Formats: sequence, C-alpha cells, structure tokens
Amino acid sequence: MSLGRVLIVDDEAPIRQMVRVLLTKAGYDVLEAENGEQAISTARKHPLQISTIICDIAMPKVNGKETIAFLRWQFPSVPIIVLTGYPIVDEALSLLNKGVVDYLSKPITNSKLLEAVSKAIQQKRSPADQ
Repeated sequence: MSLGRVLIVDDEAPIRQMVRVLLTKAGYDVLEAENGEQAISTARKHPLQISTIICDIAMPKVNGKETIAFLRWQFPSVPIIVLTGYPIVDEALSLLNKGVVDYLSKPITNSKLLEAVSKAIQQKRSPADQ
C-alpha cells in the first residue's frame, strides 16, 4: 500500500529522478512535471489523488511562485513543499505565509526530504481525521 502520491515539479531531470527513486523506495507513488504548466495539467488530471507537491522555484515557462499560487488556489488542501537551489530568506517567508508547508534548499539529505514529505502528508490528513 502506498504512503501517498507526490507530485515532483522541477525542470532538472536528475533532481526529479533522484527524488522519484528516493520516494518510490520509501513507499510513495510519484508523478512528475518538468515545469509549471505540466504541474498544473497533472494536478488537474489527478485532483483527489495527490497527497503533496514538491516544487522548485526557478523554472522556465511558468515559474515556481506562479505555479504554487495557482495550485494553492485550485487545490488548497494539498500541501506544497518548496525544494530550491536558490534559497532566499524573504522569498521563503513570503511563500510560507502563503501556505507553503516547508521551504528546503538543495542539496538536501534523503532523511530531511522524507521527513518533510511525511510531515506534509500528515498535515493534510489531520483535519479530516478530527
């Protein structure tokens, strides 16, 4: 049985692959998108099946901040984790104030990423469990 379905949004294929392998081995189902447009399309195709989203910020076409804003509006109950190679404190605070549940910097340890995903999924489940 899957621990949940995670949508990974990152324009760098090696990052998506690393995260996919890690999460799959840990028991999660994984969907991938290489940019914001694909992320929005994928989320629309699986609106009730995504447990959490991991999203990069610096991406072509629709950037991470625009993608996150749309996904928060369209799917407010799905927790979003930012995973970025360009951490900026003001940006982190802004996104956290807009509902992002965690803001992580690349490179990241496997245990830290797994902990963030588990925590995000628990946050999603807890209101329904009450």
